[in-house]
Amino acid sequence: MSLYRKIHGPDGDPLSAPEREQFTLLRLDIQKRLAREMGSSRGVVRLTPAQEPELRERVLSHLAEAEVPAVDRDQLCEEIVSSIIGLGPLQALLDDQSVSEIMVNSSREVYVERRGRLERTAVRFADDREVLDMVDRIIAPLGRRLDEQSPMVDARLKDGSRLNAIIPPLALRGPTVTIRKFPARPLDVADLIDNQTLSQEMAIFLEDCVKSRISVVVSGGTASGKTTLLNVLSSFIPADERIITIEDAAELRLQQEHVVALETRPANLEGRGEVAIRQLVRNALRMRPDRIIIGEVRAGEALDMLQAMNTGHDGSLTTVHANGPREALSRIETMVLMAGVDLPLRAIREQIASAVQVIVQIARGKDGARRVMQIAEVQGLENDVIVLEAMFSFDQEAHVFRQSGFRPKNADRMSGSGWGTLRQDGSWQDRDRG
Repeated sequence: MSLYRKIHGPDGDPLSAPEREQFTLLRLDIQKRLAREMGSSRGVVRLTPAQEPELRERVLSHLAEAEVPAVDRDQLCEEIVSSIIGLGPLQALLDDQSVSEIMVNSSREVYVERRGRLERTAVRFADDREVLDMVDRIIAPLGRRLDEQSPMVDARLKDGSRLNAIIPPLALRGPTVTIRKFPARPLDVADLIDNQTLSQEMAIFLEDCVKSRISVVVSGGTASGKTTLLNVLSSFIPADERIITIEDAAELRLQQEHVVALETRPANLEGRGEVAIRQLVRNALRMRPDRIIIGEVRAGEALDMLQAMNTGHDGSLTTVHANGPREALSRIETMVLMAGVDLPLRAIREQIASAVQVIVQIARGKDGARRVMQIAEVQGLENDVIVLEAMFSFDQEAHVFRQSGFRPKNADRMSGSGWGTLRQDGSWQDRDRG
């Protein structure tokens, strides 16, 4: 088996410490030689993609001089070229379609997530400087920096993947990088049904909710699949509607043509120029939207979102971090209070109960699978308490999706729209599919 397969392949044998050190030293030695040849400082070669052919020839020549076996030569050449103009040791992991997340805990410790499970890889950086150089290649063209004064940064790679980096003194073990990848082809509702993320009945119900302009909030924990589900829900929006998306880091990949994508902006080097989600929500209301999709509400923008949903922008979508539908409502309530407005608690709950109509709770199980645990409908406000009714739920003991059989509060509205209808047994069906 080739050295490259041992390092990167999920089925490869783990590298021994001497093999790993041998590979790293070889890669660094060739990089330093190239830096000297090309007049670069600090052993770092700064090239554009247009110079790749010349670079590859030089690398292959150095590998031949180092008597690297032919079976490894082309693959090691790719690794070294990636170290110079790509993501270095991480490039192969980024190209691996089975990897959904890459986590660099330190220069000597790299983990990935495959099929919902964490795995430690044999990938190593030479030192902290190499990690920082990799991040710098990504963020420099974006006008961002990573140093002691700005020790945290978010960025987006060319393929849409999201990068977060944090360095000492905040990260005690050295530079830490997390890259969340996105599949080359966005998942659709059929994929979620095949993966048992939700049942076909759930999918039909949610599709009818979106098409009937029912406002939906997707709730879940970190890496539970909220954004993926939000993207699938957005695919149900009719093509003749104007959609405005608002995100911290653009992750949504809508298929409709009439989409305006807005993204927040961090402060510049002088600490000025920041544009937050709340400002974008307010601006979006002046852009004649039919639907507003907010990637995630975290603070005072929750109030603007509720007001938008209550003033003609129904059918909007967003996500929140919460462990259940009831907790999602409490989180929204808390975030509205963060807006700094002096509103009585009942007035806030009235706004929530009238704006939010369906909450979809998604979670990642111990087996790594992501599932919709519950779809709850907001029934209204009774005695200052928002009443919820579970429409669907996942039975963890029986490992099956169950339907409550309750008639949805919005059943007439959904049936009247022509999208769906309620069976006599209380189950939901799509009219076209019977």
